[in-house]
Amino acid sequence: MDNKKIPNILTIFRIAIIPILVASFFIEGKMYHWVAAGLFIIASITDFFDGYLARTLKATSKLGRFLDPIADKLLVASAILMLVHFDGIGRYDIVPAVAILCREIMVSGLREFLAEINVSVPVTKLAKVKTAVQMTAIFLLLLGVEGPSFDEVEEITEINLTVFIGRILLWVSAVLTVITGYAYLKAGLKHMKEADEKK
Repeated sequence: MDNKKIPNILTIFRIAIIPILVASFFIEGKMYHWVAAGLFIIASITDFFDGYLARTLKATSKLGRFLDPIADKLLVASAILMLVHFDGIGRYDIVPAVAILCREIMVSGLREFLAEINVSVPVTKLAKVKTAVQMTAIFLLLLGVEGPSFDEVEEITEINLTVFIGRILLWVSAVLTVITGYAYLKAGLKHMKEADEKK
């Protein structure tokens, strides 16, 4: 097999995991927490390696540039929607969840438009931090009450720490989402203005 195909294979594999992740929520009992969290972390790891291998093997391709962000957004959106439906997050945590989804849709539309005028917006370091925090938050929320137990603390506070940390990180990722989303929008509007002036 051509090694240069590996990054795209990993990306397609990540997309293929999504329907299985969604289906895992319908497993009876608490086992679905572990299955969903396991599938999500596997998909998240492929997100790192497909980009790393594409750069290392010098195997970047138009297909990869097209599929990679789509795979990320489908994975995150699917996990968040299932968490909301199955009460995996609190009532007020829907706010950061909606912020994350809206940002992903906006950035996708912006990238599509900029691609038409042959402009690419590079991923910033802060955006990479946002992604790491976001993936960690979703992973912990998928584990939910089945996550690591801190009995002494939880007995005093009556709070499940895995869920609590996941919810905090979800809010943090939402703040980073807004900041990076604004940065992308600002850069995009600048390129749009320049494109209009060239007409």
